[in-house]
Amino acid sequence: MEAKINRITDILRRDDGISGAMMYTEQISWILFLKFINDLEINKAEEAELDGKEYQYIIDKEYRWDVWACPKNSSGKLDLINALSGDDLLEFVNNKLFPYLKGFKSVSADVKSVKYKIGAIFEFIDNRIANGHTLREVLDIVDEMNFHSQADLFQLSIVYEKLLKDMGSDGGNSGEFYTPRPLIKVIVDVVDPKISEKIYDPAAGSCGFLIEAYNHIRYEDVQNNKQRELSTSQLKFLQEETFYGNEKTPLSYVMGVMNMILHGIESPNIAKTNTLTKDIRGFEEKDRFECILANPPFGGKEKEQIQQNFPVKSNATELLFLQHIMKSLKLEGRCGVVVPEGVLFQTNKAFTAVKKELLERFNLHTVLSLPAGVFLPYSGVKTNVLFFERKGSTTEIFYYEVNPPYKLTKNKPLLYEHFKEFLEIWKERKITQNSWIVNVNDIKDYDISAKNPNRVEAVEHKEPLEIVKNIKANSTEIENLVNEIEAIIKGKDINE
Repeated sequence: MEAKINRITDILRRDDGISGAMMYTEQISWILFLKFINDLEINKAEEAELDGKEYQYIIDKEYRWDVWACPKNSSGKLDLINALSGDDLLEFVNNKLFPYLKGFKSVSADVKSVKYKIGAIFEFIDNRIANGHTLREVLDIVDEMNFHSQADLFQLSIVYEKLLKDMGSDGGNSGEFYTPRPLIKVIVDVVDPKISEKIYDPAAGSCGFLIEAYNHIRYEDVQNNKQRELSTSQLKFLQEETFYGNEKTPLSYVMGVMNMILHGIESPNIAKTNTLTKDIRGFEEKDRFECILANPPFGGKEKEQIQQNFPVKSNATELLFLQHIMKSLKLEGRCGVVVPEGVLFQTNKAFTAVKKELLERFNLHTVLSLPAGVFLPYSGVKTNVLFFERKGSTTEIFYYEVNPPYKLTKNKPLLYEHFKEFLEIWKERKITQNSWIVNVNDIKDYDISAKNPNRVEAVEHKEPLEIVKNIKANSTEIENLVNEIEAIIKGKDINE
């Protein structure tokens, strides 16, 4: 399947309508999604027939994959006579198929239905493939893929994650789509979401946190696709009532909802909205969540109108999101959230007020200090993960500093194994070279930044003669540079 996806990306790169990984991922996504929906409907129709029932298709016959995309002849081969290509194919896709699918959101009143979700996806996406013959090539390759079994779907989900990762690695604004999966897995492992809990991500992006939480609950062994035994009511709750998220950017929203559905979560509660437009003063306990997992955007500036929704006004998005998260957490709920270093050490009025509430009304039990470069190439900002629960107040904070054996770069990223010691010791709060505990009474001016007391800077001792030799060499280099600058200045004087 991965080889086929690689062939498709090579084909799309040659199309005049496609530019960059973000765009070809978007285009592969809608095609894969429609093939997946077709196979899903065939499976459901066969299951209904076995039960002596008739399945009501979501997609009308004219718009089903095996009618418009890849019709077959009597021998099961592509029906070349009836298979559209070139301008005819583009005409159908752009002027019939997409308007039909976009209409699903207004047709269906049931926001939890798959039909509504399809409409929500296609509301913000269009076909950008400019050449109908290119599209024909792509359809033929995707048609060879089958998504009829759980194993097929599992493989699809892995391939789709790789597409999103490649898009995130493109840099620029595409960072919003992809948080490194090892980091997500560690945060989910610590928060440990359970069946029958509601899980929320206020800045969902491509829904990596929610999908990892689903895998955490659903699978005994994700690598080998070994699922846990769950009751019918538990499965229904997992599908319909467990996952909630907000996403402001249209393409991120589309990728997120599609990613959830392709991972087997047919009815995720993902809304396309700006989380920060909600006034947090009106939140009630029934609106809150047992688990919150998030990597909210940071470094942005919000308008005065948005700031009015928060008790502590600030134009820093990270501080507004932290307030929103704190207010959204249920009593005894648990949270893991990525924040930039500035949130921990800044002591101006706004930052101090929010951290005061965090320490006094929540138990900030763990701070995971991440190395610089976790979010390269699109951000080099140093970050931390705050783990807290709405259960009492903070008495002491367990700190752990992650120290990979190499400097993180785009091609040498953070790995899950770099968290091995942290995952082994955080519950027991064991002290190592990388970990320490701070009593809340020892915190000054609400500066909760990670300062490792165990780290001793290495001092290089040199022989006196070597030091003198280095001083002479440096002096000679400085003298040569001064002579060069003097020569340049004199040369200018002569020209003038």
